[in-house]
Amino acid sequence: MTADLAIEYIARRMAELCREDYHLRFRHLRLQPGEQRNLAAHTDLFLLVEPPASVRVESDVGIFDTSEDGANELQYEHQGNIQVTNLSVFASHVRFIQVIPKAN
Repeated sequence: MTADLAIEYIARRMAELCREDYHLRFRHLRLQPGEQRNLAAHTDLFLLVEPPASVRVESDVGIFDTSEDGANELQYEHQGNIQVTNLSVFASHVRFIQVIPKAN
């Protein structure tokens, strides 16, 4: 998913959730080889943007891992407890757009 498509998607998705006020935060993670990072996103949405092939993103709502043979659908939208794992022997960059709903 490109950043432009993500921005368009976010507006529609937040309207579906009846959340018209929100902040966007661009997150760029740099992961060392084999590093695993945990993100807490209980009320936020994280949209994966231009994911590298060597990264696994697993959350309460789905998985994105191009090397996972058992997954028949890969998710770009993540929420809840998110684990980001660099499967490469090289450093990897992972980009998200974090959608933070404003309090009503």
